[in-house]
Amino acid sequence: MELFGATAFSWTHSISSSIHVTRSFYVKTCETRRFRVWCSSDQAQKANQMTVSVTGATGFIGRRLVQRLHADNHRIRVLTRSRSKAELIFPVKDFPGIVIAEEPGWKDCIQGSNGVVNLAGLPISTRWSSEIKKEIKQSRIRVTSKVVDLINDAPDAVRPTVLVSATAVGYYGSSETQVFDERSPSGNDYLAEVCREWEATALRVNKDVRLALIRIGVVLGKDGGALAKMIPLFMMFAGGPLGTGKQWFSWIHLDDIVNLIYEALSNPSYKGVINGTAPNPVRLTEMCEQLGNVMGRPSWLPVPDLALKAVLGEGASVVLEGQRVIPARAKELGFPFKYSYVKDALKAILS
Repeated sequence: MELFGATAFSWTHSISSSIHVTRSFYVKTCETRRFRVWCSSDQAQKANQMTVSVTGATGFIGRRLVQRLHADNHRIRVLTRSRSKAELIFPVKDFPGIVIAEEPGWKDCIQGSNGVVNLAGLPISTRWSSEIKKEIKQSRIRVTSKVVDLINDAPDAVRPTVLVSATAVGYYGSSETQVFDERSPSGNDYLAEVCREWEATALRVNKDVRLALIRIGVVLGKDGGALAKMIPLFMMFAGGPLGTGKQWFSWIHLDDIVNLIYEALSNPSYKGVINGTAPNPVRLTEMCEQLGNVMGRPSWLPVPDLALKAVLGEGASVVLEGQRVIPARAKELGFPFKYSYVKDALKAILS
């Protein structure tokens, strides 16, 4: 899901290929001859290299994920509906070797990939008409269904071994009192319905393919998402909570959600539903206060419910209602969150 434009819905340690690290040791034989054995970091790097196909690569999370994969010398295949847009975002001079494919070429990209990351979906931060609501759902289900079919139809020898598919904390519905983890039931509203059908589509993937469903919260980063809409208001001394401010805000730093997806690609322990949220959700009032403190601006001008509904209509429910979501599975797996507290996340983003 996207909120204010943010997709919400084996660490590998690499050494630059320009640096060759060699280690030597000696093996003593019965004839006391010595043999020097050379081990190059390039060989280890190639052994860990993945080929990853990504939908939604031009979005807020997708861009950073592609940058991370490229920095670690993995092979990237961008599955897009607009080659021209993808080529602007990932110019070949900065991303040598990247493959950009429109839908007719998705089959060839997916076959032979080690993993697929599915992040595609129409933004939801807009006024909802009946047609827009239909497209919000269908954009997610259509792409996920296509990806799953292409994986399932691939011959065994070239079928990806893992699918990491985005979904959203909207699955749980909204509440000011409940705490939700991966075992919690789904809600009864429109976004919960979208998430259920989205996940059910991903679950059709071949049983031999490891599936990780990442239920993503509100993603915080400098160049997009919720903060891109909130920062200008605070700069004009017009920042404040939306609605009552009592609603829960389940957030995650952009670096952490990218690292979680990256880990899910390479670590076989990551499977099933995993909440992509920070360990310490906050109420929206606290989020706005912390943002104001970091920016040196007050957080005193709340946006009334009626004003937000006038702009977003039914879509205002995304920000007027919230849920307190805990990443129980990620903590069980020992995932190392860089930013567990919203204050630290905001300082890192805005410093």
